Amino acid sequence: MSFGDPNNPYGPPQGQPQGQQPGYPPQQPPAGQPGYGYPQAPQGVPPQQGYGYPQGQPGQPAYPGFPGGNAMPMEMPGLMKTARVLLFILAGFQLLFGIIAGVTIGAVQDVSNGVGSGDATNGLAGLGFLVAGLLVALGALSIFLGVKFKNGGSGIRVTTIVYASLMILGGIVNTVNGGGGSGTFGGLISLAIAGIILGSMVNSAASTWFNRPRY
Repeated sequence: MSFGDPNNPYGPPQGQPQGQQPGYPPQQPPAGQPGYGYPQAPQGVPPQQGYGYPQGQPGQPAYPGFPGGNAMPMEMPGLMKTARVLLFILAGFQLLFGIIAGVTIGAVQDVSNGVGSGDATNGLAGLGFLVAGLLVALGALSIFLGVKFKNGGSGIRVTTIVYASLMILGGIVNTVNGGGGSGTFGGLISLAIAGIILGSMVNSAASTWFNRPRY
């Protein structure tokens, strides 16, 4: 291949491509042809997006936090967290009082049987065991509802509303019939806890939380 006479003063300077006149700016490639310094996609392959941003492969999910990507998990509202903690606290008291009541009634009935008056106290002992069993059952229900707050649906919300409403009725009865004693104090505590739980279940935040989409 001949590059011309290097001594020819009318030829292109050394290193100058053929067909380009000295003193003029480099010729631009025709439209549609790749320029220098920019990588071009092969024919038949669609152009890729800009550099520096990782792109998902076909069939793979997009990065979370971007439109069209995986949705970030929703955080439990503060009212739901408060109601959940109160349910666990209430369950602890219910289980504790139920067990203490059952043990106490059993001990009293044993004493009555020892002195020969067990037949007269059987009815009261049976009623006491029934109350103790009810307290234990309510404690188990409180724990169940508190655990289900995380993944439960609208059924858990409705059950909690009914449960808190019944607790409020029971608290009112205990407050009125307590005569200013321990029954009145227990009724007021029950009213306060049940009122907070019920209030946290009947607002828009609770509706959004229990009806949220689950993945």
